[in-house]
Amino acid sequence: MNVTNYFPVNSLSEEIQTQVSLFRECLAAYREAGHKVMASSSFQTHSIPMLHVISEIDRSIPIVFLQTGFHFPATLTYRDEIAERLGLTILNVESPTPKIAQRTQDGRFFFASDPSYCCYLNKTLPMEPILREYDVWITGVRRDQNANRRSFALEAPGPHGTLRFHPMLDWTSKMIHQYRKAYGLPPHPLEAEGYLSIGCAPCTQKFLDSATDERAGRWAGMKKTECGLHTDLVGEQSTAG
Repeated sequence: MNVTNYFPVNSLSEEIQTQVSLFRECLAAYREAGHKVMASSSFQTHSIPMLHVISEIDRSIPIVFLQTGFHFPATLTYRDEIAERLGLTILNVESPTPKIAQRTQDGRFFFASDPSYCCYLNKTLPMEPILREYDVWITGVRRDQNANRRSFALEAPGPHGTLRFHPMLDWTSKMIHQYRKAYGLPPHPLEAEGYLSIGCAPCTQKFLDSATDERAGRWAGMKKTECGLHTDLVGEQSTAG
């Protein structure tokens, strides 16, 4: 089903139209400059506007999905549904380290004993060679997700000469909901069960009413707030923009 023109753009708020126009302009500039562009997505509800705009402009842009082996089955089903519906080009990437080698001597997976190392093996490490092949990396990070992301710029240097592009930076959950409704696109099925930020199943809990940000269900009870993709795979960032 092609949903790219399901509703006219003027059904969206001016704020959303401004953000979509900025996204389109930046993508057009990258293409005109001959840059190789890729995007990464965890296929959560908040990824929908980014994925939809990409599908309208260039469906050949690869969408990297880090197949950690620990995702909720519902996430994999949602990924496949959205990819088919929008005609996306999905690049499933796995860690070069087999799961049998991702255990402690007493047999526990690293997500239980050292979650940061688990994230490194299953996210940061497999993303590194991908970034070497592209000039622009599109990600769906937003300022309102946590304190670490609040100072991000629209564009920022990444590793290996890659430019990080953050088109969702100034979107809010309300804007994402409005956009999704306008185009008739479904939310992640676990959202209705109280999961507002969804990563790997062992490290994800339902959102707590007392939480200060929507990612509070990730690595709950730990000081850890990021998987490393948006902390380790960055260069020096400007706070402008």
